[in-house]
Amino acid sequence: MSSMILDTAEKIFTRNANVLSPGTFDVVHWTEVEASGFTLALLAEEAGGFGLSAGDATSILRVSAKHASRLPLAETMLANWLLADSGLPIANGVTTIALVDALPSENCRSVVATRVPWARASGAVVVVALDGRIGSFDSPRIVAHGMNFAGEARDDIELVWSEEISKAKAPRRFETYLALCALLRVIGLAGSAEAALKLSVEYANDRVQFGRPIGRNQVIQHQLAIMASHVAASTAAADMAATAFPLVLTDEDRFKTIVASAKIRAGEAAGICASIAHQVHGAIGITEEYRLHNLTKQLWSWRDEYGNEAFWSEVLADQMLSMKTPSPWQFLSREAVHVD
Repeated sequence: MSSMILDTAEKIFTRNANVLSPGTFDVVHWTEVEASGFTLALLAEEAGGFGLSAGDATSILRVSAKHASRLPLAETMLANWLLADSGLPIANGVTTIALVDALPSENCRSVVATRVPWARASGAVVVVALDGRIGSFDSPRIVAHGMNFAGEARDDIELVWSEEISKAKAPRRFETYLALCALLRVIGLAGSAEAALKLSVEYANDRVQFGRPIGRNQVIQHQLAIMASHVAASTAAADMAATAFPLVLTDEDRFKTIVASAKIRAGEAAGICASIAHQVHGAIGITEEYRLHNLTKQLWSWRDEYGNEAFWSEVLADQMLSMKTPSPWQFLSREAVHVD
């Protein structure tokens, strides 16, 4: 089943790779993705999903990132899981996620959520407040359009209080929801870095200068080897974080630790991989017609979304100091590596 799903994902995203201009939402492409059932991949079978492991489900997102699809698949996939986890009805179509200080209330009937991914294309938004409460809003009003550096919509929306919002529950802590969103970016960073490496190796082998491929130059080989090591580390971090997904239900602190470690490592790899990829390619790497700039823009954008390396390093340090573990290494190896 996993192999079939990934083969289908590869075909769908390959067909539609790099056809969108920044900020554009391709309805036809999205319809095909949604019809495949990918938006429900994180859900259990009884909830309408495939019954996949989190690793297999999120591997679809890695394929999407490799092809720079510019679709709200990650947000919709997680939003559906959040709705099911909170006992709320699954939304139809594009659904996004917003993080806010507080939900609208009778005293403050309108709240603005900023830089919400793909809000302009979404029929519903799952909103998470600092107190952990979750609410679902239909057809949010767009206050301002925006984009991240990768050309993905990041819009400001207005959320208006309703009677249903007053009944919103808080099944988990806000930090856990933030870590879940960060997990999406870790998966995307790993896919983007992998694709950038593949493109760089192919270019180095094809580009002939002074009578031979530039890939035979020892300096280029050394740089590609460094890039490959960081891609491997980023992939391992993504696999570790995806495998830890079930801990959301049983050990939120441990899940947060693992995702924090993964986001730090994937973020560090993103900057190094983007830099080396453009050094190998030279000027062609930034042209509109060439794939690389889409991939590296994703690396630069997603590295900072839902907490950068500095943010998650502070989270790890706070956890380590509060748990009184004998050493930083014992803390990380026990909490972040060995996943049941």
